[in-house]
Amino acid sequence: MSNLNVGQQTSSSPVPATRRSAREAATHALPTHPSAPIPVQGPAVGSGIRVPLGETGFDIFPLILGGRAFGGPVAQHGADQTMDAYVSRGGNAVYVADSWNGGRSEQAVGQWLSTRGLRDDIVLAARVGGHPDNRGLGPVNLVRSVEASLTRLGTDRIDVLYLDGTGEPVPVDDTLATAEWLIGSGKVRALAAYRFSAEQLVEARILASAGYPRFTVLDAPYSVLRRSGLDGDLRLVAGAQGIAVTASHPVERSLIAADAPSAAQLVARAVRPSQWSQSPQRRAVRLQRALTSVGAALGVSGSAVAVAWLLAQRIIVAPIVDAAGPQQLDEVVQGVGVHLSRAQLAEIARAAE
Repeated sequence: MSNLNVGQQTSSSPVPATRRSAREAATHALPTHPSAPIPVQGPAVGSGIRVPLGETGFDIFPLILGGRAFGGPVAQHGADQTMDAYVSRGGNAVYVADSWNGGRSEQAVGQWLSTRGLRDDIVLAARVGGHPDNRGLGPVNLVRSVEASLTRLGTDRIDVLYLDGTGEPVPVDDTLATAEWLIGSGKVRALAAYRFSAEQLVEARILASAGYPRFTVLDAPYSVLRRSGLDGDLRLVAGAQGIAVTASHPVERSLIAADAPSAAQLVARAVRPSQWSQSPQRRAVRLQRALTSVGAALGVSGSAVAVAWLLAQRIIVAPIVDAAGPQQLDEVVQGVGVHLSRAQLAEIARAAE
């Protein structure tokens, strides 16, 4: 099976805050070891891989880089390296949330966009409604949240605005009316939903027929291990409405890194050995072994297989991966170039039972 053949980064002086190509801007700062490979010239291999993000009008690389760790565990320099690596491999979509690290994640992404001069090359997705200063989707807080995110991101518009529905319930028509104003003012290009129920999406679609803006994208926590975030009515409604799904948390750490627990670990988890065969831990280990086995046959990591499995699901347009460094990014980005056979998909499905 073929994988993405990603090139190595080249070294250069720090990139000035001027408009440059994505490939040029992603190469900077680090000295090259004498034994390093010859730098790849020209556009990144993945730059030709694009899929429509539903009806937003944007075409994106089928793997979105999430900035959950930026401004927190990963400082600015590490965030810059990770985003540079993502762009150098063909990526063009970055996802942030105002609740991540108190807004510092947005600041890190905004500084990177400014210093690299890449704002027009990146599809910028931002989730609002979770910041403690402007929590919820009420009209006033929604406008304030968007304005605050724009300031932290250092931009005049958000390409895809994800509305966080986890706060206090707000009438859907009030939220959409405010979103209509944000779109009309040019601050937002397209609308997406996060943690909205199937019933809310149906109501939003009815309102859209009356002239309100449509939800064209849905973010749902979904992975080969955790499928409940997109099961049942939510999946049916998203499919019926043609909503593009961007799956967050696509690579479970407990799945990719897990080994079969020892007896002592079972005791610590209050799982008796007699219960082990039916426990969630057993299922996670079975899946981990299946992903590792399939990955070994394809020459990629289990993380890459987890991403490839998601992309094999028709409703998933692009997983959102919160990579914390270039090496971790490399492991998952290979999944974009992996095609799983029916036999391999069946092997993973058996392990998930």
